Amino acid sequence: MKKPPNNPTTDLAEPQSERELAAGKLRFNSRLLFGTQNEIVIEHQGDDYRLRITSNGKLILTK
Repeated sequence: MKKPPNNPTTDLAEPQSERELAAGKLRFNSRLLFGTQNEIVIEHQGDDYRLRITSNGKLILTK
């Protein structure tokens, strides 16, 4: 497993593979998105979605 960069403001997203790079897909490290929190809010097309980490370490997205 790759360690996150020392400076979290750089390399927030990186291509997972050459195939995904060609397809325009990015890979985000959840530790950089969540920080010390267990929940974040994502705004999508005017609606808020909650992305949270469960006690089992899984991700759940709800509207």
